[in-house]
Amino acid sequence: MNSFWGVDADPTAQGRIKGARPVAVLDIGSNSVRLVVYERHARALTPLYNEKSACALGRGIALTGRLADSNVARALVAIKRFALVARMMRVGKIHVLATSAVRDAANRTEFVAAVEAIIGSKVQVLSGEQEAHFAALGVVAGIPDFSGMVGDLGGGSLELSTIASGADTNGETYELGVIRLQDDSGGSAAKAGEIARERLKDSSLARGPGGGAFAAIGGTWRSLAKLHQVRRHYPLQMVQHYVVPVADMLALCDEIVAAGSLKDYPGSGSVSSSRRDLVPFGAVALAEVLRAGRFDTVVFSALGVREGYLYGLLDSREQAIDPLIQGSEELSVLRSRSPAHANDLIEFSTQYLVAAGVSETPEETRLRQVSCLLADIGWRAHPDYRGAQSVDAVAYGSLTGVDHPGRAFLAHVIAVRYNGLKLKGVTQPLVGLAGHTASARAKLIGALFRVAYPMTAAMPGILPRIRFLVEGNTLVLVLPQDFAFLDGEHLQGRLDQFAGVAGHKNAKVRIT
Repeated sequence: MNSFWGVDADPTAQGRIKGARPVAVLDIGSNSVRLVVYERHARALTPLYNEKSACALGRGIALTGRLADSNVARALVAIKRFALVARMMRVGKIHVLATSAVRDAANRTEFVAAVEAIIGSKVQVLSGEQEAHFAALGVVAGIPDFSGMVGDLGGGSLELSTIASGADTNGETYELGVIRLQDDSGGSAAKAGEIARERLKDSSLARGPGGGAFAAIGGTWRSLAKLHQVRRHYPLQMVQHYVVPVADMLALCDEIVAAGSLKDYPGSGSVSSSRRDLVPFGAVALAEVLRAGRFDTVVFSALGVREGYLYGLLDSREQAIDPLIQGSEELSVLRSRSPAHANDLIEFSTQYLVAAGVSETPEETRLRQVSCLLADIGWRAHPDYRGAQSVDAVAYGSLTGVDHPGRAFLAHVIAVRYNGLKLKGVTQPLVGLAGHTASARAKLIGALFRVAYPMTAAMPGILPRIRFLVEGNTLVLVLPQDFAFLDGEHLQGRLDQFAGVAGHKNAKVRIT
C-alpha cells in the first residue's frame, strides 16, 4: 500500500470523521455482488464507497443445482477488484455475506474457498432464516419505529419476517427471487404469478390478521418505487422510507405484468438496463405478497441485510442511539463553523417556545433539534447558492431515521434560514410533503434562525446570554448591556419578520 500511495501518510481528508476506521460489507447475492464501504461502524452508517457487479450467480441454479462457471468467473473478477478497493481505502474489517444462490449451490464449497483466498476474510453463508433476520434489522436500523412485516426480495429468494418493538420473529424463506421466478416461469410474468401464489399459500402472510405496513427491501423493489415516483411526478426522488398505499402499488404492478413484455412496460425507460427485465417479476412478487397479506401500505427501505448485519453487531446502548440525531451531529461537526453553536441554538429556540407558550410533540422537538444541528452546513457555498445546496444536502442526503414529511420539514427550515420566507432554493411540491402544520412550524423555526445568526456569527457562548419575553402582543428580545451594539436596523428587521411569522403584533429590543 505504501508504494501505491507513494507516502506512508493517512490519505483521509479533513472532511472525514477524525479517527474513524472504515468497515465494509461484501454482499454476494443471486443477482449482483456488491461492496459497500462505510465511514465507520456506528448507529448512523455513512457510505464511503458503493459498487456492484451484476454477476447473476443465481441464473440457472434451479435447473442445474450449480453456480454457472461463467458467472463464477465474473464474480471472482469483481471480488478481486473489490479486495483492492478495500485495501486502498484502508478498511479495518470486511464482512462477507453470501445468500440464496451460494447456499443452494452444489459447488458452494469451491466458490467460497476462492472468495476467501481473494478477500482474506471468512465468508458467512447465511441461511434463509438468518437472511430474513438481518433484513428485518436493516429496516429497524433505518426506520426505528417500524412495526409490521418485512420482505427482502433477492435474485434467488424472498425472505419474510415480522417486526414489533424493534425485534423480529417468524423468519421464512421462499424460492421467489426475481431470477428464480424468471427461470421457473420460462420468462412469463403471468406464469410467475401462478408460481408465486402457490409458493406463498402456506406462508405467514395468509395466516396473519391483515392490514398494517409491509416494508419492501431489494434492488428490484427499489426500482419499482423509483418508477412509481417518476410516474406520479413525486418531488423527493428517494426510496428510503417512501410510503405508498397498497392500492396504488397494486395498480402499478398489475399494469406492468399486463404489458406482457420484459423490456417494454409502463415506465420501463426510467429503469436501469440491468434491472429492466427483472422488474416485471419483482412486480409479480410484490403484488402477490400484498394481496396475501392484505396490507394497507408499502414502506420501501434502502437499508437491508448489509446494514442489518452491522446493526446487529452493535451493543444495545449503541442500537438505542437515534440515527437521525447521530447523523446530523456528524454533519454539524464536519460542515458547521462551530458545532457548539448548534447546541446554543437548540436552547435558544427552546427558550422562545417556552416564553411564547408554544407546545411541541416529541417528534416536533426531535426535528427542531436536528434542524439546529444542520442550520450552518452551507456556509462555505456562495451566498446565492447556500440555500439550494443546503436544502439538497438535507432532502437528498444519506440521513436515516426520518420519513419524507420530516425531510421536507427540515428542507423548509433550512431554506427559510438562508433565503427568507419566499422559498428560494426549495420547490413548493417538496415543502408540501410536510403538510400545512409542519410547514408553518418550519417557517417559525427558520425565521428564528434568521434572528440568531446575525447576532452570533455562528459562534458559541452568545445565545445563552440572550432571551425572549412575550409581553401581551409584543415580542421582546432582551440583550445584556455589553451586547447593546447588536441593536440596529438589521436585527430589528429580522426580529420584525420573526414576530410576524410567530403571530406577535409588535417586536422590540430591550437592553438590560
